Amino acid sequence: MTSSGIPYGKRKVAVAGVALSDCGRVDDATPYALHAQAARRALADCGLPRTAIDGFASAGLGTLAPVEVAEYLGLRPTWVDSTSVGGATWEVMAAHAADAIAAGHARAVLLVYGSTARADLKARRRTANLSFGSRGPLQFEVPYGHTLIAKYAMAARRHMHQYGTTLEQLAEVAVQARANAATNPDALYRDPVTVDEVLAGPMIADPFTKLHCCIRSDGGCAVLLVAEDLVPDLATPPVWVLGSGTAVSHTTMSEWDDFTVSPAAVSGRLAFARAGVRPDEIEIAQLYDAFTYMTLVTLEDLGFCAKGEGGAFIEGGRLLRDGALPVNTDGGGLAACHPGMRGLFLLVEAVRQLRGTAGEGRQVHRPDGTGGERPPRLAAVSGTGGWFCSSGTVVLGAG
Repeated sequence: MTSSGIPYGKRKVAVAGVALSDCGRVDDATPYALHAQAARRALADCGLPRTAIDGFASAGLGTLAPVEVAEYLGLRPTWVDSTSVGGATWEVMAAHAADAIAAGHARAVLLVYGSTARADLKARRRTANLSFGSRGPLQFEVPYGHTLIAKYAMAARRHMHQYGTTLEQLAEVAVQARANAATNPDALYRDPVTVDEVLAGPMIADPFTKLHCCIRSDGGCAVLLVAEDLVPDLATPPVWVLGSGTAVSHTTMSEWDDFTVSPAAVSGRLAFARAGVRPDEIEIAQLYDAFTYMTLVTLEDLGFCAKGEGGAFIEGGRLLRDGALPVNTDGGGLAACHPGMRGLFLLVEAVRQLRGTAGEGRQVHRPDGTGGERPPRLAAVSGTGGWFCSSGTVVLGAG
């Protein structure tokens, strides 16, 4: 039994607090400072004291990521996680944290991230945003200029060849992301763009022009997950973790069975089954979007449309905040922010939408069956790591 009298493995898990640090252009803060700022704001969001935290998850900063960052924050956790699987890291960590809380191994787990990727490059503190090195299996690809963006570009070309997906359909993802960002005061880019403007941009890796690719920003965020016995102490409505799934696929492109299928096809199936919901019941989705193709193929792999139909599915404004399936309602990595491993930002946005606190002009509304409107009740959050190497999917439900 846990201290609350609830059997181990039976405790429900809620998202208690979420917050962003300063985002966009942040030239006068360190990554550690952004971690701290986001953590303080998440605790203020839910009203719990720092002493309630007994679990901590962090990746991407320092030699001993969770140890160094926890020390900086003044925490002494008894449960830690430093899983690092690229952009999917935070959904995988959220799944681990939820399992730990349900099992009674922790009561309140803080996930926190911060990066000054944009500021570091502008100040010439480093010359590249990301390097996977050339050791191990990557030694067979790196000498030939086989970059991360090239891998995504080849996958997109395969989807276009196999299913007839068009450049215009891929461009629609960027157009709708920018439209969603228009009313987000935290978004770095809020001006509208057109399909023609996306297609006319400078080529980065065929078929991706500049606006097919995520922006580079600074920023951080934090998410606090808690056991159900802490929910009565919260200052905010809980958002429940209903189910999660994780999966890995490959690291070497030659070992990728099908360029048109991502590991979200596995993580999504597991998450929906464990949550006891169907894809057609989901009312909003927050999906990793380092490139437009990621959004398209993840929609297919999560079951929102059939394989090969992603291009047609996104047409007609379906991903807009008032569309049939609002996706990346803050503007996503294509418009709002992308400081590196963006997966934790997806969870923050999903929670705000489910609470109904996203803000004027940003909040998604769904029909309530009586002629009125209500906030969404079910959200799918799916992060992608590497070049479709890993995936984590979490299903969240409003309290």
